[in-house]
Amino acid sequence: MEPLKEFTGIAAPLDRENVDTDAIVPKQFLKIINKTGFGKFLFYDWRYLDGEKDNPDFVLNQPNYRGASILLTRKNFGCGSSREHAPWALADYGFRIIIAPLFADIFYNNCFKNGILPIQLSEEEVQTLFEKEKVAPNYQISINLEEKVVYDHEGFRSSFTLDDYRRDMLLKGLDEIGMTIEYAAKIEAFEDKHPIFYQI
Repeated sequence: MEPLKEFTGIAAPLDRENVDTDAIVPKQFLKIINKTGFGKFLFYDWRYLDGEKDNPDFVLNQPNYRGASILLTRKNFGCGSSREHAPWALADYGFRIIIAPLFADIFYNNCFKNGILPIQLSEEEVQTLFEKEKVAPNYQISINLEEKVVYDHEGFRSSFTLDDYRRDMLLKGLDEIGMTIEYAAKIEAFEDKHPIFYQI
């Protein structure tokens, strides 16, 4: 994963509540076992018409939002099943940041394993961002992960909460396995001092 420290990107507004993982990646694509290539299936039923023609009414198919890397959405994003395919698709499409008032717990945890930062702001703050996006073509939002701040260049600024372990994962571009490997020398030293008493 690429380290995430400071980031600025175009915000795409998905003005829907309770977007579940089946809407993010429909079930017919879950047979694929590779993590890559899921971006083309992201929001498949909303994004395409019959014959996989772009739905011009869907936000990601509109010219202002092509190349968007920040998703602005409503509460309870990522609800439904525990499938990790949802963040795979979002990351493969190019999203690094998702901003919402509330995330489903399992989806929230899966984001960090795939290099995505889910930022939870108040409903009032999210509404402010939606309103600012409406009047500013190619509206951009920035984050500073070290300071845990989200802001734009038009006066909006807010802090967000995030535990240090998850922040460090993203700052270093590591998943949980990578974070553990950083302590490999200490783990080996511990094991050397504790002989194995039982062998299979």
